[in-house]
Amino acid sequence: MLHCMTSEPEQQLGVGTQDAFQRLWTPHRMAYIQGENKPTGPGAGDGCPFCSIPAKSDEDGLVVRRGEQVYAVLNLYPYNGGHLMVVPYRHVADYTDLTDEETAELATLTKQAMTALRTASGAHGFNIGMNQGTVAGAGIAAHLHQHIVPRWGGDTNFMPVVGHTRVLPQLLADTRKMLAEAWPTA
Repeated sequence: MLHCMTSEPEQQLGVGTQDAFQRLWTPHRMAYIQGENKPTGPGAGDGCPFCSIPAKSDEDGLVVRRGEQVYAVLNLYPYNGGHLMVVPYRHVADYTDLTDEETAELATLTKQAMTALRTASGAHGFNIGMNQGTVAGAGIAAHLHQHIVPRWGGDTNFMPVVGHTRVLPQLLADTRKMLAEAWPTA
């Protein structure tokens, strides 16, 4: 059983009909749901978070590794613990618009991210990909970013399906530090 859970129903004031369900409140998700910190337009100066992150410290921006052309950053709204994104510094929307140097470094940091995630957390597999355009599911379509989502056997459970909630066992700052320390040097 989870900590503080009982087999007896608790009175749930203010949540509708009393039932035996425990509530996992995730108020931080409202920022994502309501579109907080999303760009106001397609330009680099329209509040793009991927353009502003590089100016922050690694800790404040959740940056795990900085390259010459791209950087690796934790996803603020992760699908799984350790969910990273590799992002070009340059504000570009389409993969075909990357320079050869950006493309090569994006591939290199993706490989290094996989190595770091295996070392730090024993990831069994990965979902890696890009959502190109809003219709393809890109939350921030104007600035290209590649997702690296670590996966483990048995990591799929009822929470995302029924509760539309992800359960992350570690604070993002702790995950960032752990992955930065596990990042390969070459």
